[in-house]
This record gives sequence, structure tokens and C-alpha cells, in this order.
Amino acid sequence: QVQLVESGGGLVQAGGSLRLSCAASGRSFSLYKMGWFRQAPGKERELVAVIGGSGITTRYADSVKGRFTISRDNAKNTVYLQMNSLKAEDTGVYYCAADRAAVTITSSSWGQGTQVTVSS
Repeated sequence: QVQLVESGGGLVQAGGSLRLSCAASGRSFSLYKMGWFRQAPGKERELVAVIGGSGITTRYADSVKGRFTISRDNAKNTVYLQMNSLKAEDTGVYYCAADRAAVTITSSSWGQGTQVTVSS
């Protein structure tokens, strides 16, 4: 397993940008698929974006396509989520997750989360 620590959350106005980072410790980071999830108050945790081990393959939730970009730097054991054109509905706690298989809500490695608040 890997240990994950998110950072970069905060308060931003609608239309603004934030960049989240997720630093991983442990071996063989490039073998792990990585994902960003978010959870709004009173709602279930949902997938935002995933990226393959090499960084070539990515997938996004329809609600963030064209606004968010997931990327990774395997030399730094870090995955990023660049969030542009933020909306109030993007507010929530953002979590990163890791898995050697598909990254899903049932994956076993999670960070502690970072709060993103978008004011309208």
C-alpha cells in the first residue's frame, strides 16, 4: 500500500482556479493508478478523475470535463488536479486514492482529504 497526503485546497471565488497535490510514500508509485474523488455535504463520494500509471490514460467525470486536468509526476511520487473555472457545485472534500487495479470507491489507499470551497 501507499500512504497519501493531499494539499492545496482552500476558499476560491467562482470562476477561479486551484491546484491540488497528492504526495505518495511507498515503493513503485508508477505501478499505481491514481484517482481524485470528492464528497459534498450530505452527498456520496464521487469520482472526479483517474490517471494511469504512466500518466497517458486519463478519465473524467462529465461534470468536470474541460475544466479539470489530472496529471502525475512519477519522479516526485505526486499526482495533481488542476481545477479551473470553478463552480459552487465543486465545493467539497477532495480525496486522492491509489490502486494497482482500477481506482474505485472501494480502493484501499486514501488520503485524509482537503477542503475546497467555491463561493458564488
